[in-house]
Amino acid sequence: MSRRVQRIRSRNATFQQWQTLLTNRTKRHRAGQFVVQGVRPISLALQHDWDFEVVLRAIGARPSQWAADVWRQAPGDRVEIPAEMLAELAERDQDQEPELVAVVRMPADDLDRLGGSPALITVFDRPTQPGNLGTLMRSIDAFGGTGLVVTGHAADPYDPRAVRASTGSLFAVPTVRTPSSQDVLDWLAVQRDSGVPLQLLGTDEGGEEDLRRVDLTGPTVLVIGNETRGLSRGWREACDRIVSIPMVGSASSLNAATAGSIVLHEAVQQRRAP
Repeated sequence: MSRRVQRIRSRNATFQQWQTLLTNRTKRHRAGQFVVQGVRPISLALQHDWDFEVVLRAIGARPSQWAADVWRQAPGDRVEIPAEMLAELAERDQDQEPELVAVVRMPADDLDRLGGSPALITVFDRPTQPGNLGTLMRSIDAFGGTGLVVTGHAADPYDPRAVRASTGSLFAVPTVRTPSSQDVLDWLAVQRDSGVPLQLLGTDEGGEEDLRRVDLTGPTVLVIGNETRGLSRGWREACDRIVSIPMVGSASSLNAATAGSIVLHEAVQQRRAP
């Protein structure tokens, strides 16, 4: 399908707005848009039918087959800009020339987007590091998780650092932000009242139950605490059980995303067992 291509040759107001999406969380969420960089993230956003606002490439570009296909197939507007401006949006060095950058719309923060049968939902409470968020998204995607909830004052899953760290898994994993744990607990109560027997599990090195002895084959919500402070008191009191991961050596705890990944791997192992 042929589309009209707009050319922007200067750092005008439109380009500056795209720049703010990289660094300004408030403006990013006010606009409801974020920047997607790299071949795999853009490909997965297209594969999973995300809403593209605009696809950008360099003026005079000689596209690869991949870039030509995305340029032809993706929804949204088409804009060509100077190569150095595209590199700024891609956050690449001059020796790494990007082919495309996309601006994509955020989906609604609706907990009913989560699901799956049986559900395997991960809650990350007040994460501070975008990289940890992206890493956990990759594990949720790899191990059959059915969604991610980010609660409280937390790192932004639409931060370019989180999107890059997810290597595109953000687009495969329904991700929802909520202001507090209570929003999740209220939703959980509704699900249970409707007959979905969701169990709520927390993770902590002092947990009373060994992960290997916990049945993860049924509908499960797994709560991962903040990287520094761990599970909040509210989550501890709300969880049905607190599980621990067997460890040896001198390490007293695991990185939050690593701990979540181990539990998710245990879940997929149990669910695949004959």
